[in-house]
Amino acid sequence: MVNRPYPPTLNYPSYEAGRLTEGVIARRFWAYLIDLVVIALWVVLISIGIFFLGIITLGLGWGLFFALPLTALIFIVYNAVTIGGAAQATVGMRTMGLRVIDPQTGRGVSPLAAAVHALFFYVAISTFLLWACDVLIGFVRDDRRFIRDLLTGMMVVRA
Repeated sequence: MVNRPYPPTLNYPSYEAGRLTEGVIARRFWAYLIDLVVIALWVVLISIGIFFLGIITLGLGWGLFFALPLTALIFIVYNAVTIGGAAQATVGMRTMGLRVIDPQTGRGVSPLAAAVHALFFYVAISTFLLWACDVLIGFVRDDRRFIRDLLTGMMVVRA
């Protein structure tokens, strides 16, 4: 019996690494859509809270609606807390059977690395060409890692 660390690392033969990342790109797409729904629910709850705060304060609280675009920070905090946490995955990733690891150690990543990863994603998605290059690299590489994964030292694998 071979003593292998858990969770698995990429120091295994290439066939094992291929099994860990098989079908990951499609699952990441669906996981992102699920995460959008989760975050949209948070934004709706915040909006409802601002609305009732505005009623209580006779309209003064409605000024917080101007700060609602700052809820984009919720995306980054959401990724930092969920990916950098014990589950190593967002709600969408858990639903799709994915988790994020450090490919060198096989362990989870830090919340800071997860936040930077999310920031890279939202910068890339703001420019279609940059996002397309990011995803194209994932299709070409055997380990299915995108550019932002390489920059932050992360790897998305099947749970």
